[in-house]
Formats: sequence, C-alpha cells, structure tokens
Amino acid sequence: MIIDLHTHSRFSDGTQSPAELIAEAAARGIAVIGLTDHDTTSGWDEAGEAAHDAGIGLVRGMEVSCRFEGISVHLLSYLHDPRGAELTDVVADARDGRMVRTRAIVERLAEDYPITWDFVLSCTGEDATIGRPHIADALVTLGIVEHRGAAFESLLSVGSRYYVSLPTISPLRAIRLIHEAGGVAVFAHPRAASRGRVVPDSGLQAMIAAGLDGIEVDHRDNPLPDRAELRRTALDHGLLVTGSSDYHGTGKPNRLGEHSTSLDVFERLLDRASGIECLGFDRIGF
Repeated sequence: MIIDLHTHSRFSDGTQSPAELIAEAAARGIAVIGLTDHDTTSGWDEAGEAAHDAGIGLVRGMEVSCRFEGISVHLLSYLHDPRGAELTDVVADARDGRMVRTRAIVERLAEDYPITWDFVLSCTGEDATIGRPHIADALVTLGIVEHRGAAFESLLSVGSRYYVSLPTISPLRAIRLIHEAGGVAVFAHPRAASRGRVVPDSGLQAMIAAGLDGIEVDHRDNPLPDRAELRRTALDHGLLVTGSSDYHGTGKPNRLGEHSTSLDVFERLLDRASGIECLGFDRIGF
C-alpha cells in the first residue's frame, strides 16, 4: 500500500491541477495521497472531488513556510481545520508576503534580463501561491536557464544578488497554530542541505519540545546517513516517521510515490488529528 503524504499542485508550485494529480496517483496505484501546497488550501475541494471519483484516500494538508534563526523550515500540516483558525490568517499573510517578495526578485532580475512581472504571472496557475519556482519557470520559457534546478543554482540561489528573503513565522509558533486547528505537524525534508542551510540539532530539539508530531525521514533530499540519525531521534521522542515524494509534476525530478509512509504510522497520524477527516478512509480497505 503506497501512502504518499507530500505533493503539490498548480495552487502552489506544482505543474498539475489537483484533479490531474489525483488521476495520476490513482493510475500509479497509490492508495492515499496528501495534497500539501505551500501556504494554501485552495486545491482541497477539487482534490476531494477527484479523489472520490478515483476511489483513493486524500489527506488534505498544507506546507507552511517558516524560518528558524534565519534558516528556512517547511512544516507539513495534516488534517487541520482551516475554518476560523489563526493558522489560516497567518498563511494568508505569508502568501501576501511571498507575492511582494517574488515581485521584488523579478524587478531585480529585470535590470539584467528580459523578464517582467506580467510574464511571470502568465506562467502560473490561477490562485497559485506565487514564488521562486514560478520565476524559474519563466526563466526557462525565456531561454535564460535550461531548467528549474539551474535557476535555483544560479539566479535564484540564496547567495544571488537577485535574492530577496521571505518573511515567515517561527516553526515553534507554527506547530502551536497547527495543533490549535486540530492538525498534525511534521517537519519536511529536515536534512535537505542541497537546498541551503539545515536546522541544527538544537533547532530540532526546540521543535520537538514545542510539540512536533513527526519527521519526514524518507525523502530524496535527506542523505541516507542522516535518515538513520533522524529515525533514532524519532524513536527516542515518540515521533511519527513519514516517507513522501514531494512531487511537483514536471517541476522537479521527484517521482510520485517514490517514498511511502507505513500503514501503522498513517493510522497513528489519523489518531492524532482532530481537525478534519481523511477523505475516502472507508474505501481504502484498512
């Protein structure tokens, strides 16, 4: 049983609609898929309808942008109820901040390259959480770079003169807000050094003390030796150990279902959630 709890649609930086994503998941024999777009739940309704028609389980979630002592942190929030939650207001502010930041990057790039804000918008989906991946797609379309990865390694890297930092909240606060909304908080790809600086052990311990529920261990960006260490940490602190693809369609090389979460861990995740239900739970065949 493949349970892939980390994917993205066009509502953030994926290349497929939620319905297209669900259809591919069903075709690949995935039993449960988690839709976790960046700082938005806009794709939930479409994904829910598609999952019902496809007969697979859907975990509605969101990837929350955070920062710990200047280091980027992504928290996966699973099964939280967005209605009336402070978390919803916070991520709405984050979306606004991301838009301002993205536009500022484009303005800097426009000083040296033939790129405009309107062109970047034309490369995004409706209601998408616009960010650097969309700038990267525009740069690819314009022939300035060969692919998204090349853009992030050069013009959009943290060390680039075009880079603008993203205003975000502390993961410690985010964990509290996720719990208040009835959700489950999992630290996404914590050792992804290829993306930039990673949170030190002291930061991970602080997140655990704040109530972190789990760690995304099996992820292609976590080196194998680090995964073993993360498993030990999770075991020592009673944390959930998840595995996911972080699938973005054609936006990244990640393959849908390339890592999976065990059924036992998934059931424990569902037990911890008090916000909303896993859609299609009764059809999964547990």
